Amino acid sequence: MIKRSSRLATVTVGVALLFTLLPLAYLLSVSLMKQGEISAGIVWPSNPEWGNWVDAAASRLPRGILNSVITSLGGAVLTLVIALPAAWAMVRYRTGGRTLAATILSPWLLPPIVAVVPLFTLLRVLGLNNTLAGLTIVYALANTAVAVWLLEGFVRKLPVELDEAAQLDGAGAFRVLGSIVVPLLTPGLVAVGVIVAVLNYNEFVLATFLTQGPEAQTVPVVLSLMLGERLQDFGKIAAASLIGVIPVFAAAVFLQRWLVAGLVSGSVK
Repeated sequence: MIKRSSRLATVTVGVALLFTLLPLAYLLSVSLMKQGEISAGIVWPSNPEWGNWVDAAASRLPRGILNSVITSLGGAVLTLVIALPAAWAMVRYRTGGRTLAATILSPWLLPPIVAVVPLFTLLRVLGLNNTLAGLTIVYALANTAVAVWLLEGFVRKLPVELDEAAQLDGAGAFRVLGSIVVPLLTPGLVAVGVIVAVLNYNEFVLATFLTQGPEAQTVPVVLSLMLGERLQDFGKIAAASLIGVIPVFAAAVFLQRWLVAGLVSGSVK
């Protein structure tokens, strides 16, 4: 039985890995093709065209990657600063009852387009339209709901006796949160932070409407602008897409231990 389960798990992982890597492999192939080869529908180019990668690197893509990294990481940090006290208050003090977490999460399920006009108007009033600071604040607030919902499970697993012992020693609520809860929840905070950062990095609709100049445009926006009305250089777009996903893969590789540990520790609510 154990051997059969092991073989089934191996086959399942192999199939999942194949379906994950196959599109990336074909994207790599397209990035090395000339326009005529792409139109012909060949699988792999006979003579790799590295000029697509040079053109992609010479475009607005590097600035877009930098903007995406800044807004995604900054937004994730701000989200955790807001979401952790909220999740802790809901779990420890039963703030809002049992339905508050679901109530907070419900607007997050709406299409982002419904919030574009109010956000655009608000940022224009504040003088933050078409700025990285404005987009970072929007990302932080947009994903606070999902971060609260995820962190709630991590906080529930912490023994309440730790809080009570610290309070008996004279620690206040913020001292307990900063000195006890945060260190114990570090894997969970990293896991939720990575998830939120990836959501920010891949976001397209809000970034499209709230950034009008190259100084604040993110990777998805830059990639969309590479699609011309008459001529579409798919080789350059494919190369730019592969370059754009490098930060996400790098974060997944370097933070894999923290991410897995955090997700496992908070898997049971």
